[in-house]
Amino acid sequence: MAGPVADERVQTMKNVYKLSARRDALTGVIVICAILMFASTGGTVLSDAINSLSGQAGGSDNILGSALLLNIALILFGWRRYRDLSLEVEERAAAEQRAHLLAITDPLTGLLNRRTIEEKTTDLIDAAERKHKSVAFLMLDLDNFKNINDVYGHGAGDIVLKHVASRIASVLPPKNQLSRLGGDEFACAFIFDPEQPEMVERIADDLIDTVASPIVENGIHLVVTTSIGMSRYDPANNCVDALMRQADIAMYSAKKQGRNRHCWFDDTMEKELQTRNSLETEMRAGIPKGEFVPYYEQQIDLATGKLEGFEMLCRWESRTQGLISPEIFIPIAEETGMIGDLSLSVLRQSFDDAKHWDPSLTISVNISPIQLLDPWLAQKIVKLLVETGFPANRLEIEITESSLFENLSLAQSIVGSLKNQGIKIALDDFGTGYSSLAHLRALPFDRIKIDRNFVTSILKNPESRAIVQAINGLGESLGMTITAEGIEDKETENELRSLGCTKGQGWYYGRPQSIHKTREILAERNLLLTKPDAEIAASQIDASAPTGVENMRQKTA
Repeated sequence: MAGPVADERVQTMKNVYKLSARRDALTGVIVICAILMFASTGGTVLSDAINSLSGQAGGSDNILGSALLLNIALILFGWRRYRDLSLEVEERAAAEQRAHLLAITDPLTGLLNRRTIEEKTTDLIDAAERKHKSVAFLMLDLDNFKNINDVYGHGAGDIVLKHVASRIASVLPPKNQLSRLGGDEFACAFIFDPEQPEMVERIADDLIDTVASPIVENGIHLVVTTSIGMSRYDPANNCVDALMRQADIAMYSAKKQGRNRHCWFDDTMEKELQTRNSLETEMRAGIPKGEFVPYYEQQIDLATGKLEGFEMLCRWESRTQGLISPEIFIPIAEETGMIGDLSLSVLRQSFDDAKHWDPSLTISVNISPIQLLDPWLAQKIVKLLVETGFPANRLEIEITESSLFENLSLAQSIVGSLKNQGIKIALDDFGTGYSSLAHLRALPFDRIKIDRNFVTSILKNPESRAIVQAINGLGESLGMTITAEGIEDKETENELRSLGCTKGQGWYYGRPQSIHKTREILAERNLLLTKPDAEIAASQIDASAPTGVENMRQKTA
């Protein structure tokens, strides 16, 4: 909105100048008339005065004398007004300059704004074509800048932006165009030799190193990194918008590759973006249509070989593309905010499915890190339990350790609310984080799940075996049961059993199956409830439900 506001201010200044110009013209007319009157009357009065002094007949006419004095007064007024007008013109020019700067620059950093960088880049392209050169456009976005504002305040964030702007300007070659597009996003354009694209890469490397240097302010070390997307001018596509868009796409690709790096745009990125946008559109339509469904992976008691339950995994049965892996759609769901609705939809289906299974069977469900930022997550899950009639004590929520870094206090609140309803909590992918022991102490976990990377290499890698053995010992000392993921053969199962793991899952016991295949497995083992048995189980749920679930059931009714 800065552009339209600045334009309005400039227009207001122009209107004021027009009024002043009309007033100045009137003053000029008055001065000219005074000079003409002085010329017509002054000569007569002076002639009479000379004749009077020489003793000749005649004297100065009183009326003409008064007219002369009036002429002199008007001339003095005009001179003074001229001086005031000169000062006003200077102030007017300064105000016009300020209004112009406001219209084309960012007020915090003094760099060009978004609209101006587009105009300047167009001029830069014209100059480059005359020299048979090309133009590089770089889009820079600071990594995790939000953390600076959240931890140290927006004042510290402004300081970082000013320093970053100055550092970027110090690295760029002469005759560049540098802009702050808004927030923590910057852009720059400069001319380069198309035969030497490595020059642009060197500049990008210098920008990354320079921006990452610590900023010391009031004894506080503020550190940010930047991801850079780069595009080059193509004569076949003479469009600044396309140049900026390509750099923006490349910048997000750099972030996906790990941040704090640069990346050139290529056509495959455009195709990937189009595919992603198409998937996002289909996902938004597919969630309410029930295209996202639960699949079930068996969880086995390693000591007895008995089926203890299932881990529920989400799959997308797209009507246009068939079965789509969660590795493809889960990141899109998290980025777009669809993960909450998607997860609750699949949870409801799995609760409806599992309430018809043998009461000894449990359901494990993995919660996205994004969902743990929702303070109402526990209430939403309990509401689903009430509405479907699935017992809370048969549900286990799995939380990955990495998801606890964002907001540990909120995670503690959510976990506490779930535990109060009788829901069990498991720490998933244990051993891949940075402060596992601290999290085990901070949250009341019931189970530890060993990451599959350690399990699959346990027979070949002594270090993996030692880690698994240590985790089992830790779980035993803390009173937590251990589940091993990724079991793919009998030898691995035997080794885990000897180390003390109590539960296991993996393709050795079968791949995740749809509800129809899962029902067949349960029917073969006589673990499906008949309708009367299901009604009895539901009545037992009502009789043994925790107080919180009873209250929620009453509110729902």
